[in-house]
Amino acid sequence: MLEVLQYDFIQNALIAGVLISIAAGIIGSLVVVNKITFLTGGIAHSSYGGIGLAIYLGIPVLFGATVFAVITAIIIAIITLKNRTRIDAIIGMMWASGMAIGIIFVDLTPGYNVDLMSYLFGSIVAVSNEDIYYMTILDLFIIGIVVYFYKEILAVSYDSEFASLRGINVKFFYTLILILAALCVVAAIKAVGLILVIALLTIPTYLAETFASKLSSMMIISSVLATIFTILGLVVSYLYDISSGASIIMVAVLVLGVVKVLKIKK
Repeated sequence: MLEVLQYDFIQNALIAGVLISIAAGIIGSLVVVNKITFLTGGIAHSSYGGIGLAIYLGIPVLFGATVFAVITAIIIAIITLKNRTRIDAIIGMMWASGMAIGIIFVDLTPGYNVDLMSYLFGSIVAVSNEDIYYMTILDLFIIGIVVYFYKEILAVSYDSEFASLRGINVKFFYTLILILAALCVVAAIKAVGLILVIALLTIPTYLAETFASKLSSMMIISSVLATIFTILGLVVSYLYDISSGASIIMVAVLVLGVVKVLKIKK
């Protein structure tokens, strides 16, 4: 088993897995605490439009997905801040529109025949050195923003009304959290794909809540758990020759099930 570590694509997969897990642990905690899982899901699927546009224009896929996801996050933030009564319909519309735009641009790209399923369900073993560099930059940006604005993000996440009374710009930080979620989604595309990314964001955090007493510790525990799930998922994927994204998520689901069963028995 250890001999596979000599291959560059396995090394890249492990490095990417760790980078993605760190981002997922940090942002997943914010997504769960702020109860914006559905909004993040909308951003994730809408970013498929950026993938299709990037393929059509011949630019890096992750860059195209990043720009599209961030713009989508800002639009969703503006709309949901003004009209919270129809959030489900708005997100559903943007979800479908983003996917449709991506598919149309891919169809319009001459001679393009790459398997798009890898973007939907992940293919972490296909991560390139350029993808690693890009994920590293995204990770550093996410960590830097969260550390710098931690007190404000903490206040907005747990009591937005109190944060507003203290003079914190709640709308700005709400939008910022959605933008960070968009960046995390893009970083996770190559690992678990757009379809499964929400599971990677929420399952480790859901487990971390059991052991964490504050947001910062939840982020750390979530990142560690996500890393463990990713590495174990890669091992299962290699041993049984199955999709890496699905393997990672199933490992997370099984661990979650075991923890909950043990907790019930106590």
